[in-house]
Amino acid sequence: MITNKLYKNLILLLFFLSGVIIAQNPYGISKEFHKVKRDDLRAQMKDNTVAIFFSNPIRNRSNTINYHYHPNTYFYYLTGWREPHAVLIIFKNFQKDDMGAYKEILFIRDRNSYDEQWNGKRMGVDGAKVLGLDRVLDKKNFSKLNFNFEKFEEVLLMPFHTDVKNFKNNESDLFDLQNQLKEKINFPDSYNPKINNWYKRIRMAAPSSFDSLKEELKKISLIDNDIAKDDIINRFINLDSSEFLSELNDKSSLIIPEYNFDFQKLKKLLTNQREIKTFDEIQLIRKAVKISAIGQVEVMKAINSKMTEREIQGIHQYIYKRYGAAHEGYPSIVGAGNNSCILHYITNDKKNIENQLVLMDLGAEYNGYTADVTRTIPANGRFTEEQRKIYEIVYEAQEAGIAAAISGNSFSQIYEATKEVSLKGLIDLGIINNEKELLYYFPHGVAHHIGLDVHDPGNYKVIEKNMIITVEPGIYIPKGSPCDPKWWSIGVRLEDDILITENGNENLSEFAPRKWSEVEEMMKFKSPLDNFLLPEINN
Repeated sequence: MITNKLYKNLILLLFFLSGVIIAQNPYGISKEFHKVKRDDLRAQMKDNTVAIFFSNPIRNRSNTINYHYHPNTYFYYLTGWREPHAVLIIFKNFQKDDMGAYKEILFIRDRNSYDEQWNGKRMGVDGAKVLGLDRVLDKKNFSKLNFNFEKFEEVLLMPFHTDVKNFKNNESDLFDLQNQLKEKINFPDSYNPKINNWYKRIRMAAPSSFDSLKEELKKISLIDNDIAKDDIINRFINLDSSEFLSELNDKSSLIIPEYNFDFQKLKKLLTNQREIKTFDEIQLIRKAVKISAIGQVEVMKAINSKMTEREIQGIHQYIYKRYGAAHEGYPSIVGAGNNSCILHYITNDKKNIENQLVLMDLGAEYNGYTADVTRTIPANGRFTEEQRKIYEIVYEAQEAGIAAAISGNSFSQIYEATKEVSLKGLIDLGIINNEKELLYYFPHGVAHHIGLDVHDPGNYKVIEKNMIITVEPGIYIPKGSPCDPKWWSIGVRLEDDILITENGNENLSEFAPRKWSEVEEMMKFKSPLDNFLLPEINN
């Protein structure tokens, strides 16, 4: 049994060990990390290509108040830059001008004493030079950039932001920067990245594959209005192969536009990089996960049946901030009773939780990297028989999923392992009769990458060493389900963050108990918040 003293000593030891690397670099990750990631991207790019990234927009919360700024994770991954109104250009090959040779340019906003008085200090051009990029320039210089982008074989882009505010008193804000680039690359207003990707497939297809490609497009056109209305795609579908080839070669009656910019490839290249984590990334994620697991433990100790969902959420988030995690990695999910059966429930406004199960899916974001940990606990400290039986199925399913999360296996093997246990468990309880009915209660995937994003980019094929993924089976039985009402309003999800190692895996979030009996034991501990009383406010 864990004692209070042992628990405190474990906390201190965990944070001493996890803080060694972080203490050496208080800003999270070194400039060398970002440089390596830029070089890794270049290594995947073709000769005579260029990649262009824009920072995230500033997003409005209400009237004159904006949300706290969150950087574009791809942009941050490649630069370490966290401020808005910025452009990054990465060249495959060296470029030369009067100032010398370079392979990258970062355009940013410079210092502004008036704005900094209101909104906080900026790094500025001189400050940003510590990031180690070849060139750092004021963003006002972007409009003067006189590259002939048509000379590049490929201009790789992420989709343009469509929710960008135009700051009227700033002629080089993100709104203007995007428009300036569109002019430089002759970007047509009618361009549709999805349609253009199909044009490429049609242009490159061999006549022997025309029929299968036509069938694929016919099916997609039934659910995609853009595809269904496109004249070129419709001509391809309706003409036989010889007629289409004749028109394609003639180019007088059928013109498939060709552009050198591409909105598909860049994300794929960076996905190849981001799904495998470096040592420094693993250390940051490890700390984010430990903070999140401690939050789960402290709530187990503090919760009582008179609390509200929002109060429970607040305890988690206080723990995060207490350990230096400024934000959550995603909107917190705290669902009691039937709310536990809503997969992405974030309202968290239920006041009467009584003896219901409370599903808590939360993750701290530490220096940009996020955890994703879920526990489901009884508000009054004791599982009912029905709650425990569903909980045990989910626990055993998760155990099977974690066992399957090893290098060389596939993501589908994790899903199948959890599905098999869940299917047998629900049939044994008489809740379902066959596999077809399982999806109603077992509706989502059970593994995803975490990192700078809670759903980090990944190819979802073979599991490899130094990936960090979740394993999160869940069974949800909402009120009104076609089963005995005694099971209604029981929703259970268990989610842990798993580091794939050379010889197996490591559960980074194992500090938060998972077995039902261990959860009940932890809930018997006293909480530092037990005597935290606030004055009542009379309405």
